[in-house]
Parts: sequence; C-alpha cells; structure tokens
Amino acid sequence: MDDTGTVVAFYMLSALTIVSALGVVVVRNLIHAVVFLILSFVGVAGLYITLSADFVAVTQVLIYAGAVSVLILFAIVLTPTGDRGNQETFLRLPALLLALLVAFTLGYVAIDTDWAISDREGFEQTASTIGEALLDKYVLPSSSIT
Repeated sequence: MDDTGTVVAFYMLSALTIVSALGVVVVRNLIHAVVFLILSFVGVAGLYITLSADFVAVTQVLIYAGAVSVLILFAIVLTPTGDRGNQETFLRLPALLLALLVAFTLGYVAIDTDWAISDREGFEQTASTIGEALLDKYVLPSSSIT
C-alpha cells in the first residue's frame, strides 16, 4: 500500500465498512439491517482488493454479500410476522458498556502495538496462483473434498 490512492481507498472502504456495520446494529428495521450488512460485506471485499487479495474479495462478494444475505432475507420474509422491532430490555445499558469497553480495548491495542511492515510485494495474480496450487500441489485434498 505505497500508493496514495490505495491508502485513501483503504481508509474510505474502512469507513464504509465501519459505518455500515454500525448501521446493522442501530437500525430497527430488519430489512434495512440486511442492506447495511450487504454494504458492510462489500466494503470488506473492497478492503481485500486494496490488500491484493482479489480471490478472497470475489469469494467474499459471492458467498457473503450474495448467498448469506439472500439466506438472511429469506429467513426474515418466511418468519411469521409479528412485532419485528427490537424490544426494549434491561440489558441495553450493560451491553452498551461492554461494547464500549471492547471497542476501547481493541483501539488501545491497535494503536499501542508496534506493527511490523512487510517488505514483500503482494501477488500479482492471486487467483491463478491459488488455482495452480489446488491443481498441482494440493490436487488430492482438493479433489477429495469435492
């Protein structure tokens, strides 16, 4: 991530992912929550692209943003209608405090840790590299699970 455009894209996609993940938690309508979840999955796929992991990004979009989101939508639609809103509960304040504690701890660890920077370049063609490995070195395990 030496390029300025890549760094800007990384931070914009990170903000998109975090804001949409917060949207999943905050909104009361379940359909809107699923839309925010799909947006969060797409943001994570974009982060994978900025990190030169194109195969993982495509897998993220196909499996999570596609299949899992459709499965969640079917579960919402096929569930008997009733009060679909979130109920008020006495655990709301302790859950908020626990979430803030976890967020503070993760932020502290992320800022305080001296992260090592890799000198290696990312793969140019990760999908072809994975495909060649599955059909050459790992042909027996990959064919036995299919």
